[in-house]
Amino acid sequence: MILSDFINPRSALARPDLAEQVLDGLVPAAAYRATKAWHGANAVCDVFAAAQTGAQRISQLLAGEAFDALDASGDRLWGRCRRDGVVGWVAKADLASGAPLATHWVASVDADLPLNALVVSDGGDERLAPIGAFERDPVAVAECLLGRPHALGARSSLSTDCSGLVQQALLACGLPGPRRALDQAELGHAVPRAEARRGDLVIWLSPQDPRWTGHSGLMLDPDTVLHA
Repeated sequence: MILSDFINPRSALARPDLAEQVLDGLVPAAAYRATKAWHGANAVCDVFAAAQTGAQRISQLLAGEAFDALDASGDRLWGRCRRDGVVGWVAKADLASGAPLATHWVASVDADLPLNALVVSDGGDERLAPIGAFERDPVAVAECLLGRPHALGARSSLSTDCSGLVQQALLACGLPGPRRALDQAELGHAVPRAEARRGDLVIWLSPQDPRWTGHSGLMLDPDTVLHA
């Protein structure tokens, strides 16, 4: 057994100089520290690959989603998006302290906040649904996003990339929603092309090209793939 059998290295808050406290004794680091909880304070908050201005956007944090921060550099915090495990840097100005326990999720693509954003509410808004009351058809959710802009690193109903579309459709149905096509490929089991049906995931990967992060979509019907 190796460490990656039970810890996804893409989601581990671990660097040679610093790792999160729960990894003490599991991964080598010069120091270990407990994380501090924050949450997305804006509709969407960009997650970057590095602390420097101009760094590549690798994902986004939706309003209300928790972000566990471990380090800071300038005006950005380094940590992990709790909902999908993405590790990166987020501007502190886009975050609020703490991780309130959400009571509802945004269930409409036309609400003020993006689909799947998390909120605390006493109800009464038909665009919100209680946590636990989810959609049943990921493809129907994805179809609601047809025509929305494509943008690399985005993952919301405002704009999205390919794996972000699949993720948001799955999350809206209360299903596990990995952020990356590579991790989405681990869901379920492979089926022959002739047996593919509505709702199945379609994943393209290229082990020979580590620079390519893959592509993913959803089967709309036996002959059509819906993807961004």
